[in-house]
Amino acid sequence: MLRNLRLFLILIALLFVIIFPAGLAKAQEGVSSKPSSIERVDRTDFPILYLKTPQLQGDAIWMVQALLRDIGYEIEPDGVYSEATSEFIRLFQLANNLVVDGRVTQEVWERLINDEPEAPCLTQPEGEAKISIEIDVAKHSLIVFSDGQQIKKFVVAVGKSSTPSPLGEWKIVQKSYNWGNGFGTRWMRLSVPWGIYGIHGTNQPGSIGYSASHGCIRMRNKDVEALYPLIPMGTTVKMMENGQIFPKSFSAPTLKEKSYGQNVVYLQSQLKEKGIMFDNADGRYGKMTVLAVKYYQSWHGLTPTGVADKETYRSLGMIK
Repeated sequence: MLRNLRLFLILIALLFVIIFPAGLAKAQEGVSSKPSSIERVDRTDFPILYLKTPQLQGDAIWMVQALLRDIGYEIEPDGVYSEATSEFIRLFQLANNLVVDGRVTQEVWERLINDEPEAPCLTQPEGEAKISIEIDVAKHSLIVFSDGQQIKKFVVAVGKSSTPSPLGEWKIVQKSYNWGNGFGTRWMRLSVPWGIYGIHGTNQPGSIGYSASHGCIRMRNKDVEALYPLIPMGTTVKMMENGQIFPKSFSAPTLKEKSYGQNVVYLQSQLKEKGIMFDNADGRYGKMTVLAVKYYQSWHGLTPTGVADKETYRSLGMIK
């Protein structure tokens, strides 16, 4: 009797599939195509942010909100690009003579961070010990020096291969408390010209010691709290990979005045290796870099254009 009942139920199920296949497919389609309720934006390379459905959420939005709060806007960061956040951006745009549309473009990012790494106020006072930081992304280490002597060493998390930490010679250009969320209890921004990168705490202590971030340097909150008071504005931060700034492979793009980015850092670092003295390898192809390239070209039988091309790279030993 029980066996007959089972057979009957199986037959009913088969008949349902045969008679109502479209309905079943539609139901399955409805389940599989259900839209996500959020869209995450965690990048630090000046992503465009705007009001949409589903709402944008993530570290990039949290960063914008924290920057607004730091300059006096009464906003509590929550990592969601809401109507309220859009209105604060409109107010900021209005106050800074920008297009008032509630969108965070690269121009808005740059105005928010007010990136002026060469400002006089960023120099350390005379007579005080010179503090500097070296970070090795391959070793996941951050070392603090005072007048060239190591005084602190921390294990850190660095950028993933898809979102690497920026190699180069940077300066600390902003310090803030309690950004919260993934940024932990302290934030120190670096003078990287192509995005927002910093040294900060974390709500993911298990990531420390790994290549796990979107490019920033993560520290345990207790460690960044110990580091924070030691680091004055303008502190030099040298970021390397296995002790070097130059990568294993280099694409050799043509670079000239007003270029910026990681490739400019690589060029500047090689010029310094050759004894051409100028400011830090900071990723900005400014007048000092133009002069350094011209100087090198003149002394090595190249036309002194100030433009870095394949002939210049080959002479520097950057390509074969």
